[in-house]
Amino acid sequence: MIELAREEGIALLTLSRGKVNALDEPFVEQLGKSLGHLASDREIRAVIVTGQGKFFSFGFDIPELLAYSKNSFARYIAKFCSLYTSMFLFPKPLIAALNGHTMAGGCILAIACDYRVMASGKAKISLNEITFGSTLPAGCVEMLRYCIGPGNAQAVLYSGAMYSAEGALRLGLVDQVCPPEELLDAARKVAKDFAQREGSAFKSIKTLLRGPVAQEMARREKDAALEFVDIWYSEATWRKLKEIEIRA
Repeated sequence: MIELAREEGIALLTLSRGKVNALDEPFVEQLGKSLGHLASDREIRAVIVTGQGKFFSFGFDIPELLAYSKNSFARYIAKFCSLYTSMFLFPKPLIAALNGHTMAGGCILAIACDYRVMASGKAKISLNEITFGSTLPAGCVEMLRYCIGPGNAQAVLYSGAMYSAEGALRLGLVDQVCPPEELLDAARKVAKDFAQREGSAFKSIKTLLRGPVAQEMARREKDAALEFVDIWYSEATWRKLKEIEIRA
């Protein structure tokens, strides 16, 4: 589900679960383990995360998750929250190379990174949970506010709008836009620039910047996760979720 390549101290993680890289529990676990190994690998100085095909990630594998019991889904949400928190605090530079559509849970993983490069063209990026009757984990909201400010965060979350790469750039949701064929080269350049910084200094500064945000995430996460699960299993939201089809 995840491919790993290494080159000159840069690790490239490619999400490769089916055609849309939808997130389920084993996928979340595997991505977390992969990042954990890279965090402790002294030869790796920066990490790029990208996807295969037309999607960075569709987000949650909704048809599969609908088969989960409420307790199993709550367990999955706890693992997903742990994953994006670990990405937000990852001790090395973490760059998202958004090769295609970056939706909902996929967008959450992207905003956890230090820098986002997105391919121009037809790809869209969105936190569109409100359109299918879902809320979001508290940590996601805190990360989004950190990235783009409270006003823009409110606009993104209330509307559930899908943004082009250029529109996302104007919001600050991504940091750079380039043609699809130049995406990985652009991400590698960013990663190499970051990798030239002294590692312990980068980690310290990142902790100073993001540590207070992560503390607020942790303070609010448990209660918000319970609310997330309750809303997910509400009759109105469940009806909308069952209408969702995953199409590449």
